Amino acid sequence: MMDELSVLITFAVGLAAALFFGYIAVRLKLSPIIGYLLAGIIVGPFTPGVVVNRTIAEQFAEIGVILLLFGIGLRFHLRELIAVWRVAVPGALIQSTLSTSALAVLLHFMGWDWTSGFILGMAISVASTVVMAMVLAEWHDLHAKIGHIAIGWTVVEDILTVALLLLLPIIFSPDRSMDQSIGAVLGVAGIKIIGLVAIVVVLGRWVIPWALEHIAKTRSRELFTLAVLVLAVGIAVGSAKLFGVSMALGAFLAGLAVGRSEFAARAGIDAIPMRDAFAVLFFVSIGMLFDPLSLIQVPLVIAAVLLVVIMIKPLAATLTVRILGQPLSAAIPIGAAFSQVGEFSFILGTVALQLKIINDAGWNALVAASIISIALNPYIYRWARRQSSRTKKARPVIKSQPQTMNPNHCILIGYGPIGQIVHSLLTERGTEITVIDLNLKSVRQLRDQGYTAIYGDVLRPGTLEDAGIATAGSLIISTDIEDASEIIKHARLLNPELQIMVRCAHLRDAAALRRAGATVVAAGEAEVGVALSEVVTAADQMACVAAAEHRETVRSILYDKAFQQKGPLATKTKTR
Repeated sequence: MMDELSVLITFAVGLAAALFFGYIAVRLKLSPIIGYLLAGIIVGPFTPGVVVNRTIAEQFAEIGVILLLFGIGLRFHLRELIAVWRVAVPGALIQSTLSTSALAVLLHFMGWDWTSGFILGMAISVASTVVMAMVLAEWHDLHAKIGHIAIGWTVVEDILTVALLLLLPIIFSPDRSMDQSIGAVLGVAGIKIIGLVAIVVVLGRWVIPWALEHIAKTRSRELFTLAVLVLAVGIAVGSAKLFGVSMALGAFLAGLAVGRSEFAARAGIDAIPMRDAFAVLFFVSIGMLFDPLSLIQVPLVIAAVLLVVIMIKPLAATLTVRILGQPLSAAIPIGAAFSQVGEFSFILGTVALQLKIINDAGWNALVAASIISIALNPYIYRWARRQSSRTKKARPVIKSQPQTMNPNHCILIGYGPIGQIVHSLLTERGTEITVIDLNLKSVRQLRDQGYTAIYGDVLRPGTLEDAGIATAGSLIISTDIEDASEIIKHARLLNPELQIMVRCAHLRDAAALRRAGATVVAAGEAEVGVALSEVVTAADQMACVAAAEHRETVRSILYDKAFQQKGPLATKTKTR
């Protein structure tokens, strides 16, 4: 019972503290990451007051890391990874070597032995994918060329770190087997990674699409979300237990596998709420590791680590990117993105501490430097981003492009009978249409015919964004949707100039939809009445112009009466 209560207390107190201090940080115009880290320090074991279970917090944080890496993998297609491999592989090797050597030299002058200095240097040479992804996303660089290079770089670092974690016990353990050679260990590790990749490729090609298709046919949002969670966490944990790699790397590969399927967009959207909640706990768990007394106990070691992390490491990365042929507009922000210490640093530091390669002073310096560098990283990246934009040879492809409106682009929600008619008529006029629908068969048919269609739930945050709502000229809701008014409000927020046309069944719903921001509302009751009235006018042989005027007059009377009615938002009707 106490364990169960401890889990609940850790989750509740951790999130509450993160909310409170994150809010204060934002109000002070600081990065919310600072608030999350401060929350971890407050609820950690080294400060008085409430103390939560650090082990449980770290497990929650691991879930956040898994979901974040899974989401990155969804959008990070294999061809993009291959495209930046020539930069990522040598970049990771060169930057890690320079950073490690720099810290080893500095610590040697402080009386450290070369082995301890090099191992701690290897630990701080690794960057946090979580921090990097959040900072890149803030500047819309995560899925740009900058983000592709940076994330590919961290994947290489993860692989190198996995190999190092396998080697350390063999080299430094007092009871190690002398029969084990370094080459054999690396060979086994390589075989395991290749085997993992092969299995994930098979799963992504056949098993995962088959499973998700059957889940999708149930039309259950809860089951689909659960399936995404099982895939991300299951493959991540399986990778760690069966192949000895990190769960983060396994989650990334799982994302790559799911990203090849037609369910990628919906899977990514469903994972966002869970990812964000648990990712916050990652920073809280980092803050819980920090002992404020370490700032007094080992100030010189902390200063040396910070010098390498904030100055030498980004500079090494920047020079490496330039040497490898990338423009300065890319090199500067990529280098700045690495000015922090990652989650792998703690794993490597923990193993080194257990093997007595580093002492408590080294561990405290690692934790203190990570806290400070993670807090400063958003501001370093902001400065670097602005500097890169000022470079004379800045290439527009590297920068996040300003969004250009496309008045001819229409987003159509629903591909039922009415949606099909709208799609057919607009297509004949040359309108670019993106269909959003939960009917997998309809989506596949449209794609087979060469049209743009997204399988996704429009009620999920992110679906409209993926469809390009920010630059579209119009939005048509052709089907009765639960909480349509909320969709309209969200779309209007994303694109104030958007023309929004919505269908509803009853006139009583029209006023609420108009108040929500709809440009045009077409109520089934009214339009049927108008159609029937046209039969009468045609019998009177009215002229075309007069008939049109009469039609609009009837519509005005009907809708004006509806809009004048004051009442609750009566938009909750059955979905397709």
